[in-house]
Amino acid sequence: VPGVNKLIKPKTRSLLGVFEEDAAAISKYSQQLFQAMHRIYDAQNELSAATHLTSKLLKGYEKQRFPLCCDDEVMSSTLQQFAKVIDELSSCHAVLSTQLADAMMFPITQFKERDLKEILTLKEVFQIASDDHDMAINRYSRLSKRRDNEKVKGEVMEDVYTSRKKQHQTMMHYFTALNTLQYKKKMSLLEPLLGYMQAQISFFKLGSENLTQQWEDFLTDIGTSVQNVRREMAGEVDVMQQTIQDMEQANDLLYMPDPDPSLVPVNRNLTRKAGYLNTRNKTGLVSSSWERQYFFTQGGNLMSQARGDVAGGLVMDIDNCSVMAVDCEDRRFCFQITSFDAVVSLNNTVLCSSFLPQWIATINNISKRIYLSENPEEIAARVNQSALEAVTPSPSFQQRHESLRPSTQGRPLAARASSVSSAGSETASPALSVLSLDALVAPNTPIQFDIISPVSEEDAGQAKAAGLGRRTNPFGESGGTPAEESEGSILHQLFFARFLGCMEVQNADSSDVIYETMRQILAARAIHNIFRMTESHLLVTCECLKLIDPQTQVTRLRFPLSSVVLCAAHQENKRLFGFVLQTAEGRVDGRPIIVCYIFESNNDGEKICDSVGLAKQIAFHSEMDLEEQSRLIAAFSRPTPLAAGTDGQFLVLSNSQSEDSDAGVEGREKGESEA
Repeated sequence: VPGVNKLIKPKTRSLLGVFEEDAAAISKYSQQLFQAMHRIYDAQNELSAATHLTSKLLKGYEKQRFPLCCDDEVMSSTLQQFAKVIDELSSCHAVLSTQLADAMMFPITQFKERDLKEILTLKEVFQIASDDHDMAINRYSRLSKRRDNEKVKGEVMEDVYTSRKKQHQTMMHYFTALNTLQYKKKMSLLEPLLGYMQAQISFFKLGSENLTQQWEDFLTDIGTSVQNVRREMAGEVDVMQQTIQDMEQANDLLYMPDPDPSLVPVNRNLTRKAGYLNTRNKTGLVSSSWERQYFFTQGGNLMSQARGDVAGGLVMDIDNCSVMAVDCEDRRFCFQITSFDAVVSLNNTVLCSSFLPQWIATINNISKRIYLSENPEEIAARVNQSALEAVTPSPSFQQRHESLRPSTQGRPLAARASSVSSAGSETASPALSVLSLDALVAPNTPIQFDIISPVSEEDAGQAKAAGLGRRTNPFGESGGTPAEESEGSILHQLFFARFLGCMEVQNADSSDVIYETMRQILAARAIHNIFRMTESHLLVTCECLKLIDPQTQVTRLRFPLSSVVLCAAHQENKRLFGFVLQTAEGRVDGRPIIVCYIFESNNDGEKICDSVGLAKQIAFHSEMDLEEQSRLIAAFSRPTPLAAGTDGQFLVLSNSQSEDSDAGVEGREKGESEA
């Protein structure tokens, strides 16, 4: 250190700069080391807390309730043992955290917060003292030689003395701190490392004392169990991968929206079905929208489940329901389900054509309550095979007449007896036997699914006019009916009806023949995927029944009312109705031809049947009135003697006959009003 009366030499200032640069490097390096050791300390604290939390969670495993896992006592006891070991490790980690705080973090924190900050503070004080000393020396050097400045000279000399003394004292403390820093930096680096290593050694010693041979054997057993589970999982994964490959190969055709029906066989023996359907929802009086939803069958119920719901909800009861494919203007592959009481009707569409017959067949099987039997698929296969053998649908009227007459050899009686009505015929007539079914519908009778067009009727009329003979129409249609026939009729009622089909029957003794015809026609439509239904207006008059085209108002079919011998509505699905037509012409064997027509209406079928019954009653009373008038005219026209007695007697008889006739007319009018 230079003398008090001398300024700091440049050499000293140069050496001071080296010491200051070294102090700055030490401060920077110590700050980085402090951050690294602080990360170790924070990580150890986090590890200690995480270990303690892990032990706590393992102890609470036995209180957990997992949806897909039952109570496993072995797993719970194993985890409790792990929790005990990890709890001991947590205690060891807590001890290690305390030792790191005392032996590692405290020394380096002291060096950073005390020694390095002291160097910085002395440097600032020394710089201020040096600046004050320079200012005092400059003022002293500018003093004047005049004697009148003695007072100023004394003040300047006092400033020089004070600043020089302050600079010298500050310089000595500052230089001493810089020299001491060379020793402190060694201690500040070695003491934290020494404390860190000693804490780790203590931790490992504590762990080796706690983790005895017993725990090592336990861990070995657990490792073996884990390896066994891993091998079992690998084998299960291989099996699942192979299953996935097999399913992908088998279902490759099903990925197409409309696969080839010949390549994708339809399983008609299902009693359970699930999948996405588009169902029609009414949004207004005439507007509607389609909503995609997941549907599935459960017993005799049709269920639906929305996305996000835990379970499904009931849509409708499909026991004894009717199902058929229908045409929709805005969607393809549509089918309609109607409940047994005709209260609920559901329109659905499937994604592709191959799913449509499966849904129809499944719901048809459920409606027959086949799912309640022990072997539902086997019984469904038998029933569907019987249905295939029972019906041979003909797609048009012309093909029916071009085909040969059915042979008398029918299908086996046992097969015919096993068929059950999809429209609920077992409820309508549960006592039907094999012989009664054969007596109702002729075996292998073809079914007509469409209505003869007016063009065909005109061809028939031309053939008749040309002398080619009159063709006998077994279905009761007649062409060329004048429009004036129904102008004088008392009754005019118009209904909307869709033609489902007609077929020849054996007799018209009871309504069972209509129910059996409904069963076979609905089964044929479901099996052969016949969607189209001809829509017509059914006009009921006292002379005839007419099917009129709703667009062109052309009469498609005309049935004389006298030939309608039976009319009935389905007992469960009230929208289905039918009537039996008996023609006057006979076959070769002389028996009359009896045809049953089946329709579906938007109204109640019983109302239509009541209207037909009312028309026949009015026609019957009109005919009786005509017969009574003819009898009276014939009685008055007979010549009688003019004797007085006989004349009075004749007059009396005539009066009595007139009274009887009036009473009969009043009775008929009363009956008509009640009807």
